[in-house]
Amino acid sequence: MSEKELEIRFQKAVEKALEIPQSSLPQDEQLRLYAYYKQATSGTIDYNNSSNFDLRNAFKTNAWMQISHLSIEEAKELYIEAINAIVIDNK
Repeated sequence: MSEKELEIRFQKAVEKALEIPQSSLPQDEQLRLYAYYKQATSGTIDYNNSSNFDLRNAFKTNAWMQISHLSIEEAKELYIEAINAIVIDNK
């Protein structure tokens, strides 16, 4: 699969994700999707200890750090798979 095809599939998954009510997903699933999305769009986290630290951001940062070993392409594929699974489960 080409990089362009993967990007198209990823953007379609992002569009699907925007239609899913956030409140319908367990928090661990929300964090997993967040981490995949951030890794897919920004690459490996560049963590710095900022003064804007709060518990919510700590959980998000931790989720992203846990998958930082994935390539951008792998993160996109996992994000696509996760969104498709959620969409199928919610039908």
